[in-house]
Amino acid sequence: MKRDRIALLDALRGFSVVLMVIHHTLYNLVYVLDAPRWLFRNPAFTILHPMFAGLFILLSGISSRFSSGNIKRGLKVSALAVGITVVTYLLNIPIWFGILHLLGFSMLFFGLTRKFWDMMPQKFAWIVYIVLIVVSAWAVANIPLQSEHIWMFGWVRPEFFSYDYFPILPWVFVFLLGTWAGVYIDARALPERFYTIDPPVFPAIGRRSLLIYILHQPILYSIALGIAFLWN
Repeated sequence: MKRDRIALLDALRGFSVVLMVIHHTLYNLVYVLDAPRWLFRNPAFTILHPMFAGLFILLSGISSRFSSGNIKRGLKVSALAVGITVVTYLLNIPIWFGILHLLGFSMLFFGLTRKFWDMMPQKFAWIVYIVLIVVSAWAVANIPLQSEHIWMFGWVRPEFFSYDYFPILPWVFVFLLGTWAGVYIDARALPERFYTIDPPVFPAIGRRSLLIYILHQPILYSIALGIAFLWN
């Protein structure tokens, strides 16, 4: 049975997409058009960037709880992610493991291991996921592992660089935290207002988040390059 979309979830997804577009716009202004670096490199953005990216990943986890086709979805998203890596590599702005790579992996991982996570008591699951987020983030930051083949998990050498980078650890557990929240949302355990509120504008953006993600930066980057060419 097809579920009705929840406008608030679409709105939150749309809001995180708008913040992502602003983030990339400021990046282009600084690194293509030579705007002051504080526009992009400042304490506010250092804090906000992982927060709105985490919201997007969490919402993807919630959506995956509603789906019985996560493996198929994961394969499609992973194929798009590989395409992005190929194109960005050829343009010399490589994205080795960005947010789309992470989401594709997370959908596949959850689809293949869903029964295992579902065996965990719901009232304790959120504690497990938060502990795993903290422990894995600490391990990536503090345990030096020297290998050129595990950058997708978060351990990187100093020379590693990716224009967009969201490694499996700790972000996959943010995704799984979303699948936990999705159980309660799907059961309509939250106040009814959560399901009926219909914010303006942002739900429409959220429903097109994948398309916007794929297209926005190539368009913005091309515009910035065009301005830089004309300016010089």
